[in-house]
Amino acid sequence: MKLHIIIVLCFITLLGKAQNSDSLVIQYLTEHNIHVTHDNSVTLLPSGTEKFVDLFAHIKEAKHHIHMEYFNFRNDSIASEMFGLLVQKAKEGVKVRLMFDAFGNSSNNKPLKKKHLKAIREQGIEIVKFDPINFPYINHVFHRDHRKIVVLDGKVGYTGGMNVADYYIQGLPEIGKWRDMHTRIEGSAVKDLQDIFLKMWNKQTKQGIQGDIYYPETAGNKGNKTIAIVDRYPRKDPKTLRRAIVESINEADSKIQIVNPYFTPTQSIKKALKKALKRGVDVEIMISEKSDIPFTPDAVFHISHRFMERGAIIYIYQDGFHHSKIMMVDESFCTVGSTNLNSRSLRYDYEANAFIFNKETTEELMDLFENDKEQSIIMTEEYWQERSRWRRFVGWFANILSPFI
Repeated sequence: MKLHIIIVLCFITLLGKAQNSDSLVIQYLTEHNIHVTHDNSVTLLPSGTEKFVDLFAHIKEAKHHIHMEYFNFRNDSIASEMFGLLVQKAKEGVKVRLMFDAFGNSSNNKPLKKKHLKAIREQGIEIVKFDPINFPYINHVFHRDHRKIVVLDGKVGYTGGMNVADYYIQGLPEIGKWRDMHTRIEGSAVKDLQDIFLKMWNKQTKQGIQGDIYYPETAGNKGNKTIAIVDRYPRKDPKTLRRAIVESINEADSKIQIVNPYFTPTQSIKKALKKALKRGVDVEIMISEKSDIPFTPDAVFHISHRFMERGAIIYIYQDGFHHSKIMMVDESFCTVGSTNLNSRSLRYDYEANAFIFNKETTEELMDLFENDKEQSIIMTEEYWQERSRWRRFVGWFANILSPFI
């Protein structure tokens, strides 16, 4: 009798492990009411040049509406080219709606000013600030709209890590090249990007924009890739995105690869990565030697060193600043989006990530990761000890503040 029980238990265990990590994560997302669609195509856009060439080409094809939600539109040449194109589309009768985060605009060194907004609006484009900064100027301390979303005619969608700025193409003098990742999506997942945009647009403008015209039936059946758009909406769905990332790490069987510019993860993600290392999963994390934000890199190095001590391989990217926010799991699924692995993104901001359950797309990202290793060095204990005591102290102190940065 005992032998039968043991056999049954072993069978149940093996049956449970028969599911791959991707199917387990899809099951988790579905059970938590996150829309998963299976008829999508995905095009990776791993540079600013590729993103804007692709985006502008598809903007030219728009017939009904163009929706854009960005953290910021930097007032520079690429934005000027884009606005010129959007003005032309508005003259053709295409409805153009643009939204940007008020803090994101004011925090960049080439913001859109009142005169720029006035000129844009006078040419038939609707452009609004999300959550304008008003006295006593504390409304953006917590929740900022950090998403990067474009929807064209409800049929073509874009999301990823890039705003609208020249430096995605030209880099910056102080850090060199700016590496980033974006995606073009076609298929039913575009409806989920449209939902996110219209929810935010209507929240800010009170216009109540809705209707089937924004969700055309022809948007579906564009491929065979499974995608879930996981949104973070503060107060309403504050933990959804974080838990999806944790679940992805928890279900990993063999390999996790992460590129993230501000790698100061929350406790739940730290715990998941430690558990993954403990059960023998290969964990590779790519961080940048340079950054656009002072102080944060020291915390990133401190935390990365702690993971190195537990067995993770830490690659330090040296050919500019790697601003991509991507993760690949078990060579079978990946996530690309606007979300930094830090408290700002995971506890405060509005964010959106595409979880892509497709081996081909995941392998494309893994190939890029392998290529970037050639521009990186591996963190070792010797490397860590070569950092000055002051920098190591700053990293330790910044780590203490990481729940707030």
